[in-house]
Amino acid sequence: MSSNLRQAALDYHQGDRPGKLIVSSHKSLETKEDLSLAYTPGVAEPVRAIAENPELVNNYTIKNNLVAVITDGSAVLGLGNVGPLAAKPVMEGKAVLFKKFADVDVFDIEVDTQDVEEFINTVKNIAPTFGGINLEDISAPRCFEIEQRLIEMLDIPVFHDDQHGTAIIIAAGLLNSIEIQGKDIKTTKLVCLGAGSAGIATLGLLCELGLNKDNILLVDREGVITKDLQNVSKVKAQYAVKTDKKTLADAMQDADIFIGVAAANLVSKEMVKSMADNPIVFALSNPDPEISPANANAVRDDLIMATGRSDYPNQVNNVLGFPFIFRGALDAKASEINMQMKIAAVHALKDLAKLEVPKDVLKAYNTDSISFGKDYIIPKPFDKRLIDVVPKAVFDAAISSGVSRL
Repeated sequence: MSSNLRQAALDYHQGDRPGKLIVSSHKSLETKEDLSLAYTPGVAEPVRAIAENPELVNNYTIKNNLVAVITDGSAVLGLGNVGPLAAKPVMEGKAVLFKKFADVDVFDIEVDTQDVEEFINTVKNIAPTFGGINLEDISAPRCFEIEQRLIEMLDIPVFHDDQHGTAIIIAAGLLNSIEIQGKDIKTTKLVCLGAGSAGIATLGLLCELGLNKDNILLVDREGVITKDLQNVSKVKAQYAVKTDKKTLADAMQDADIFIGVAAANLVSKEMVKSMADNPIVFALSNPDPEISPANANAVRDDLIMATGRSDYPNQVNNVLGFPFIFRGALDAKASEINMQMKIAAVHALKDLAKLEVPKDVLKAYNTDSISFGKDYIIPKPFDKRLIDVVPKAVFDAAISSGVSRL
C-alpha cells in the first residue's frame, strides 16, 4: 500500500468523528409525550407483552434486524492474530456494508479471549439480543468448532463469513467460469492452496454442487494432503487422497482449476503454464494474490482469472454475499443458514451475472460495457439488483427447507 493511501485511510477513519458507526434512534423524541412512550411509563407495555409472548420481541424491538459481527481478533484480514482492539476497524467496516447493501443493523463485538469455551459462552449469553450472529476473523481450526457448536446451541442463524461467505462467492464465480471454459464440474481437477476456513468451506460447498472429491488436491504449508501423511487434522483428512504428488507444482500439473486462499506470490508462471487447457485461476489472497493477473496472463491466453482485489476484473468479494444472505434469513425468521440456503445464494449470484448489466453499474465502474464472459463471471457489488435477487432466493430456500418460523 502506498504512503498516500495509508494516510488517506487513516484520515478517513479518524475524520471529525472517529470510526465508521453511530447509533441513532428512528423514533421521535421531541416532546414529553414522546419521552413517556420511549421510556417510562410507556416502555412497560412492550415489556409486558414480550414477557407473556417472547415471539413479540420481533414486533417491538430491533432484534430481528440486528446482527452481531463478532470476533476474537485471531485472523484479521491478511494481518493475522492482531487481537480484538485492532480487529475493531474491520468489524465496523462489516457493519457499514451490512447497512449500506441490505439495511441490516449491526453491533460489532470484539471479545477479549481466544479460549474456545469462553468465546462460545460469551456468544451464547449475548445471543438473545440478536436476530443473527456473523462470526468473523477467527482462526482455523478453532473456527470450525466454534461455529458448529453455536449452531447447535442457538435458534438464530450463526454464519462464519470467512468460511461460507467466501465459499458462496467462489462457487458462483466458479460455476460460471466452468461453463465459459466448456468444462464439467463432475470431471474437473481442482487444486486448493490453503486448508483454513475459506478453503475447507469452499471445497465442501463445491462438492455439494457436484465436484468429485476424488478430483481435489488440497495443499497446505506441508504440501499435498495425502493419505500417507501422519497427524493430519480431521478437517483436512476428509480431502486426503492417494497420490504421488507432493508439492504445489506437482498438484498444478494438468489441473483445470486453481483456488488460492493462502498467501501472496506462492504460484509461479511455470505452475500456471503447466495447467490443463482453458484453466481457471482464482488467486484470492489479499491484498496480494498467489499470482498476479499480469504474470498469469503472460503465460496463458486461455485462462479465466479472479482475485480478491477491486482493481482487477472478477473480484471475489464477500460483500456480494453476507448482507443479502442475512437479509433473506432474517426476513424468513430462519433458525439457521443451512446448505439449501447457501446453494440458493450461489445460483442467484451465478444467474444474475448472465443478465444485461444496468447503466448505473456501468457508470459506477466508469465503463461503457460489461457482459458475461471471461472478465465478468460474478455481479458487481454496486449492482442494485442484488438486494432483490439474493435475499429472495435465500428466503425461499429457508421456507422450503423448513427452517423458517413464518
